[in-house]
Amino acid sequence: MSRAFTREEDSENAIAGVGERPISQHRNLVTERGLAMIEENLADLRDVLAKAERKADRERIAVVSRDLRYWTARRESAELSVPEPGSDLVRFGMGATLEGDDGRKVHWKIVGEDEADPAKGTISHVSPMAVALFGKKVGDVAVVNDKEWEIVKLSDS
Repeated sequence: MSRAFTREEDSENAIAGVGERPISQHRNLVTERGLAMIEENLADLRDVLAKAERKADRERIAVVSRDLRYWTARRESAELSVPEPGSDLVRFGMGATLEGDDGRKVHWKIVGEDEADPAKGTISHVSPMAVALFGKKVGDVAVVNDKEWEIVKLSDS
């Protein structure tokens, strides 16, 4: 086997070694916005893949193909969940305003794993805070990391 062939094989293995994106073992609950986000990601990635294929950019094709596999799997397993309007219990897709024992208030909307962004006030339905809130109502207390949070308001968003 020539060295040139070995180098080409190593290069192909490096590209193939991009690795898969891990897929959560939890139910893939999504809000309407989360489902739209998945669809947007798929459309964007298909466009990027077409451009990479025209340029014969093998590395970009490998990375984008991996991401397409991830988002395709997430779309296939997505379970749209819309909160019951006017529910007085914390459910997936709802927002909850909490007050800590220090008087500080925070607002969290419980969403799917892929759409969670704590910096924007959204948390995953499998996060410790969301798990502690599920099924509670205004006036109830949720405890996370030994800190108490009273639910002071619920909203559909």
